[in-house]
Amino acid sequence: MAGVRRCTLAVVVLMCVCLWGPTEAVGGAKSRPRSQRRPPKKPKVNPIDLTPAAQNVDMQQMTGTWYLLSVASKCSYLINHGTKVEPTVMTLTRPSASDPTLSVSTKTRHNHQCWEILQVYNLTPTPGKLTLKGARSELNTEIVIGETDYNSYAILYYQKHGKINVKLYGRSVDNLSEPMLSKFEQLAEKLNFGLAYIFPFPTYSHCGDVDQDHVINCVPTC
Repeated sequence: MAGVRRCTLAVVVLMCVCLWGPTEAVGGAKSRPRSQRRPPKKPKVNPIDLTPAAQNVDMQQMTGTWYLLSVASKCSYLINHGTKVEPTVMTLTRPSASDPTLSVSTKTRHNHQCWEILQVYNLTPTPGKLTLKGARSELNTEIVIGETDYNSYAILYYQKHGKINVKLYGRSVDNLSEPMLSKFEQLAEKLNFGLAYIFPFPTYSHCGDVDQDHVINCVPTC
């Protein structure tokens, strides 16, 4: 804590010197300190706000099973453990056509044990955009369905704390096509995710039924 305080104090002192330090005029006289105008701050733009949703997204057609095929991310965990990711499958369910939510079940394996995480995505007034609510609004995850044909692939963007990930899902693990993977890589590259930040997920050994002792219920929030 003392180190933090010292660093904070040093920053304050340096700012005072830079902004308010007197300057020497000709003949050694000191000029009046002049306040410097700070340039106006540029409005903060979230990466996901620059990501358009697919047109006329049909949420009913988005329901069903989706296998996670690849993730573009600068998440430190993936950077350090990207070769050890486990097969992951997501199932979307819409309670009714008028319900403003999607029920989400995600199954994956951890320490050789299958787990199921239950969540709910809230629809927003903008078609193709959803919100996974956190305990506080600043902990929300914003989700955009960027592109899908409903039958073979879907590309989803997830943003939390201003950081964005891109995920490629497929209806099947058997129909991976080069054009689909290339499209995902191109969209990821627009967000500065090079190939070093793209992590393929296993296409085999997905979890089936999960016993209740290994279900994590994150509805409404975790």
